Amino acid sequence: MTSTDTSDAAADTLQGGPRRGRVRTGGRGVPLPLLLPALIGLAFLLLPLIALLLRAPWSTLPDQLTSAEVWQALRLSLVCATAATAVSLVIGVPLAWLLARADFPGRGFVRALVTLPLVLPPVVGGVALLLALGRNGVVGQWLDSWFGITLPFTTTGVVVAETFVAMPFLVISVEGTLRAADPRYEEAAATLGASRFTAFRRVTLPLIAPGVAAGAVLAWARALGEFGATITFAGNFPGRTQTMPLAVYLALQNNPEAAIALSLVLLAVSIAVLAGLRDRWMTTS
Repeated sequence: MTSTDTSDAAADTLQGGPRRGRVRTGGRGVPLPLLLPALIGLAFLLLPLIALLLRAPWSTLPDQLTSAEVWQALRLSLVCATAATAVSLVIGVPLAWLLARADFPGRGFVRALVTLPLVLPPVVGGVALLLALGRNGVVGQWLDSWFGITLPFTTTGVVVAETFVAMPFLVISVEGTLRAADPRYEEAAATLGASRFTAFRRVTLPLIAPGVAAGAVLAWARALGEFGATITFAGNFPGRTQTMPLAVYLALQNNPEAAIALSLVLLAVSIAVLAGLRDRWMTTS
């Protein structure tokens, strides 16, 4: 008998019997006033997913998933999400290093700005992108007049919108990993004559590779499921800007079975992402 069990038994004896109103779990008591809301919360989160599986048109699912429209939206979603993740890696990892390693005035404010898209409504993000990169936007007007580049309502616009909402996930993940990494390895590399960039490329980057990979997966999943900023900034044109979430929204109005089939694909992708990140985010010490 463990010390916990002994103390519980002693408490039961002093109180005249086993303690009531508790559920035994792993040697600890769970109060019923906490257990009941917890179960309600669990049911609230699981019920919509169960309903999606129960109402799925399993008999016609192969036909739904092999239609040209579905594959078109799926291909565009995969390409744009992957491109957005690549852009996030190129500019997000250096940004994370700057926030974690560099000491400059206003670093906390810059970090707040970086994380702002996490809480900003996606539609507001799309409007902000239009005002910044639209044909008459603050920067977009110069892109159009000088280089003939128009981003809104194009496939490139989809990538831009998805990068805007997904990159903060990568930055936060990489910054946390950098803060946990021992900077003395970089200092040792510097004493051996390596430049800061060489130390980052040859020493720091291999150390934080798991954090970079986890952040990239989170950013990719977020980009794949982006809806609000995409439809506001890039529109909903089949074959050009219509990604899977937009196709689900459109199909729900005309073909609910197709919407359910598309939703199942996104659900499967989400489960695969969670399975891939289980060792990093779903374990306890």
